[in-house]
Amino acid sequence: PARHPLRKNLLKTELLPYQMDGIAFAVGAGRAVLADDMGLGKTIQGIGVAELMAREAGIGKVLVICPTSLKSQWRNEVQRFSDRNVQLILGGAEERAGQYDNECFFTVCNYEQVMKDLQSIERVKWDLIILDEGQRIKNWEAKTSNVVKSLKSPFALVLSGTPLENRLDELYSVVQFIDDRRLAPAFRFFNRHRVVEDNGKVIGYKNLDELRENLKPILLRRTREAVLEQLPPRTTDIVRIPPTAEQMDIHTGNMRTVSMIARKPYITEMDMLRLRTALLMCRMSADSTFLVDKQEPSYSSKLQHLENLLQDLFAEEGRKAVLFSEWTTMLNLIEPILAKLNLDFVRLDGSVPQKKRQQLVHRFQNEPDCKLFITTNAGSTGLNLQAANTVINVDLPWNPAILEQRIARAHRMGQKQPVQIYVLVTEGTIEESLLNTLSNKQNLALAALDVESEVSAVDFVSNLEEMKRRLEVLVGSQPEAPLDVTSQQQAEQDLEKFAQRRERVAAAGGEMLGAVFNFLGELVAEDKSPAPSAEVV
Repeated sequence: PARHPLRKNLLKTELLPYQMDGIAFAVGAGRAVLADDMGLGKTIQGIGVAELMAREAGIGKVLVICPTSLKSQWRNEVQRFSDRNVQLILGGAEERAGQYDNECFFTVCNYEQVMKDLQSIERVKWDLIILDEGQRIKNWEAKTSNVVKSLKSPFALVLSGTPLENRLDELYSVVQFIDDRRLAPAFRFFNRHRVVEDNGKVIGYKNLDELRENLKPILLRRTREAVLEQLPPRTTDIVRIPPTAEQMDIHTGNMRTVSMIARKPYITEMDMLRLRTALLMCRMSADSTFLVDKQEPSYSSKLQHLENLLQDLFAEEGRKAVLFSEWTTMLNLIEPILAKLNLDFVRLDGSVPQKKRQQLVHRFQNEPDCKLFITTNAGSTGLNLQAANTVINVDLPWNPAILEQRIARAHRMGQKQPVQIYVLVTEGTIEESLLNTLSNKQNLALAALDVESEVSAVDFVSNLEEMKRRLEVLVGSQPEAPLDVTSQQQAEQDLEKFAQRRERVAAAGGEMLGAVFNFLGELVAEDKSPAPSAEVV
């Protein structure tokens, strides 16, 4: 795989050797499970499998079934790594019905839609079906699992980071989708591999070597440790998350204020204050409605996604992560999730005294059970957290230099492990705009809009117009409409008529003044009284 030319020309990016190996394995098997650890690029391998099958087996229709939060992620990855077109299944039941039978190579839907749109899906002849986050069909007796497993296609691929030894029930259900005859009937399979107490409680698994051998032709799993030497020093995953309706309501209302101020010809100090407040509300609502209104219940799709991400990450051995958020309130909302997942962590924010900070760092660096270091930007400078191999950015800072400072806590000199970076971005919000707008690290004009910014002065002569221009990018301003020639001609005619009228008025006014002076002259001529003195005149 390391020397194969397909590494460079299969997709629009160079594949790592183990990724090329995974693609070759899945295509060779025809129906396979890729169960790599998180962050090893299962999505790009899925796209590569479809591309190689298109070249070698002539496939033309691929159905991708994934969680709702990953649909746009799949579209972005397909467009980024291949030249294939992609259709997202969206809208109500009537709208969706006709979307499956399309001309696109990739069609992406979510698990809930499969339940509702089964007839529409079955009408299309799919060449390859890809299940992302295959553990969604982990319950082999559930209706969703049975409906998904009823779908037919000559080729199939399941992407799942589920460890073999930990979740045997899920593995059984996933393998049923790939090859329903590979494993024995459920009662025989579980009797062969489960260790149970007298009351039926599962306390372990057995005969796993036999199970691995049975699954070897269809299942490939690589851990981070196994491919450590092939991994780049740093990889970044942008995780796009759809917002809730409540989050979007707050965001949209505040963006109207931003848009209104951005269109003003001159921005006053009061406008700047309102602007900062509105943008702050937009950024906080992208995290959770609770940050804005302090009202329960709080709505946050990001917190839901974060819980799933942490659960998957820490199911792997050797994971240690640093988690950053701009706001202490967001850390307060994250702590119950960590308690629910039974994760040992330390927390650093501005309220922690300087002398206690090193104790927290020491515990995280040296205690294997301490898996997570959660912090605000207070921890983005001056700390060495090289024990971490993962950095999670719950939200984006205004200043991209701060983002680099966060990452540098783990990705620094002396780091012996590849570092994986996650950036959580709420779709359709200011966070998505910030990804592009703040890409230029040298331009800090927008730093003046940050309430917590350390920038004390901005050169308005040179930066105000640039700041307004970038504000317009944030609010999604429309380009100017093309010139309407007819309107321009009408305006010129109106202007000419106005000029002619002004000349006539001026002439009439001159005649009127002349008549007045003539009249006054006549009055003075008939008057026999002596001429007035110079002072009176």
